[in-house]
Amino acid sequence: MDEPDWLAHRFEEQRPRLKGVAYRMLGSLAEADDAVQETWLRLSRAGADGVADLGAWLTTVVARVCLNVIRTRKSRREDVVGVHLPDGFISREDEVDPEYEAVLADSVGLALQVVLDTLAPAERLAFVMHDMFDVPFNDIASMVGRTPEATRQLASRARRRVHGMTSTPDPNLVQQRQVVDAFFAAARGGDFEALVAVLHPDVVLRADGGVSRPKLSRTIRGAEAVARSAQSAAMPTAVLRPVLVNGAAGVLVLVNGRLFSVMAFTVNTGKVVEIDVIADPERLSQLEFDLSLA
Repeated sequence: MDEPDWLAHRFEEQRPRLKGVAYRMLGSLAEADDAVQETWLRLSRAGADGVADLGAWLTTVVARVCLNVIRTRKSRREDVVGVHLPDGFISREDEVDPEYEAVLADSVGLALQVVLDTLAPAERLAFVMHDMFDVPFNDIASMVGRTPEATRQLASRARRRVHGMTSTPDPNLVQQRQVVDAFFAAARGGDFEALVAVLHPDVVLRADGGVSRPKLSRTIRGAEAVARSAQSAAMPTAVLRPVLVNGAAGVLVLVNGRLFSVMAFTVNTGKVVEIDVIADPERLSQLEFDLSLA
């Protein structure tokens, strides 16, 4: 095997991990793919001469690429009005694509990506690289241009914010699905009390309609407010397809045979604590899921 083929083979071995790092950093499937591709281009140009640990080298490169992307786009998003949700990995409940295992292994649903989007770029990198991918602080320090101790403090601040703003979903997917099914049954049946009963009192619903559906973009808090919104938005003729969204119970909503939205649920202690709805037509067309799911 000549060197180009050897490099390509080694890169493909690392691709799932690199994709996982890029997705956690960026929250965008398209941008994650671009970051991984840019990492491959840098490897193919530079070669592996003098690289003692290719996996660590590639991880460093993709992290730096992602950091540049975040810093560049942060100013662009300041002008965006409304809710912006990250992309979600969609898979069947009984079949997880091995390519996504690096991401799904530590997943707490789409809610985690929402919180990561609130972190400063350096905080996000320190937290993702150390807490999710076990990269030593000494290595992360060179990525962010800080000392190891300062990098440790970045990760610590990010960790406090993440733990204070996210809920860990129930580990039993069957129980998650039962709660989600009860949510839709109550919403479609017009049973307000049953709907409130399945929601946590402090439940949060975030919806991203994008530019095409700005009226759908909103954040709603509280069981009664979310219940009223769910009842008014219920579409009895819509087809619901159960899926996993970032490893947690979710639903594809199909209207007239076309994907209308993706709904991701965080279920904790038998109650829905967070609902994230992606209803942006442009975003939906880019999500990586098998069309046969629809």
